[in-house]
Amino acid sequence: MDQQGHIHPPIHELLARRWSPRAFDERAVETELLRVVFEAARWAPSSNNEQPWRFVVATKDQEAAWTRLVDCLMESNRRWAFRAPVLILSVASMYFAMNGKPNRHAFHDTGLATQNLVLQAAVHGLMARQMAGFDVEKARAELQIPSGYEPVAMIAIGYPGSPDILPDQLRERELQPRSRRPIGEWTFSGQWGMPY
Repeated sequence: MDQQGHIHPPIHELLARRWSPRAFDERAVETELLRVVFEAARWAPSSNNEQPWRFVVATKDQEAAWTRLVDCLMESNRRWAFRAPVLILSVASMYFAMNGKPNRHAFHDTGLATQNLVLQAAVHGLMARQMAGFDVEKARAELQIPSGYEPVAMIAIGYPGSPDILPDQLRERELQPRSRRPIGEWTFSGQWGMPY
């Protein structure tokens, strides 16, 4: 599906065609291909090269682990994510390993690693959708996430599926072109509120 929307000025094709679908084919993602997307995440920049990201990964063939991740999702996400062959929880280490001080950039850096992962997935024809809709405390308990680490987002990864598999309301949203606010609304020149 072409979900590019209106992009002006033109940007790199990979960025333009990346989008977050809900319709996933249930075909398994090859283990080696998953290793490639995690290698891309590994090379993300981070404050002091701390690399605070962690990922809890489950594939559908690991039924118990995959079900634990699905069970942490809010019902609105479970309605479609149960088809995704790969589910991932991104987690941020909230303290610097070198001195134990709080790392206020941990979420930012985990987001950078996730973006690398998402873009590398797109290179290989995979789709990824990040979800804020999950039970953080349930994820912490069920996945045994230790103190000092914060669950950030769930991520579904897989090959694109047909929107026809989705419930009516979700299918309608799936077929709408992507849209974004104009640059001038969120980019300022020199100080807050001065249009760029």
